[in-house]
Amino acid sequence: MTNPERRSWRTVDIVIASIIAVAFGVIFWAWNLLWNGPADAIPLPGRAVIYGMWLVPAVLGALIVRKPGAAFYTLTVASLVSVALGTSWGWTIAIQGPLEALGAEVIFALFAYRVYRLPVALLAGAAAGVVASVYDAFVWYGDTSWASMRFPYILITAASSLVVAGLGSVALTKALAQTGVLDRFAAGRERALV
Repeated sequence: MTNPERRSWRTVDIVIASIIAVAFGVIFWAWNLLWNGPADAIPLPGRAVIYGMWLVPAVLGALIVRKPGAAFYTLTVASLVSVALGTSWGWTIAIQGPLEALGAEVIFALFAYRVYRLPVALLAGAAAGVVASVYDAFVWYGDTSWASMRFPYILITAASSLVVAGLGSVALTKALAQTGVLDRFAAGRERALV
């Protein structure tokens, strides 16, 4: 039997998840400039190698807060902040962000919100990447070939998300835990996520 207190959100959970979300909403604004600027010189599907940054809040939020809905909340709010700041994709990000977050959220749910180790973080990052790239394949790249563009794009995005969102979030959580700023969270008290 699970303790209901363990699953309910504390004020500090909401505050930290919101801080992560707003910070990454601003980072997304800059990342959009990179995607549509210098990275535009790299043809698709190769540019997808930098895609994983957009999915970090989902994995990072879940690794730190460790409550049902943390991945969904953090990436959804980050997406809304990104929309508010301005993005070349407009309001569609308000739909895509929550969908991507569900990819990560499902992985944490499959482990009953009890396992926050590296393999689960990697799976969550990759799952969010698959959802993101499948969405893109149909919404943005529907007129391209599956063999030469969409399928490689999905694979590259999933790999980028596994490394950047999955492994990157684990590394960032460990680095934050070492400073003591996460001591009010299980992630801070553990000091190890491997």
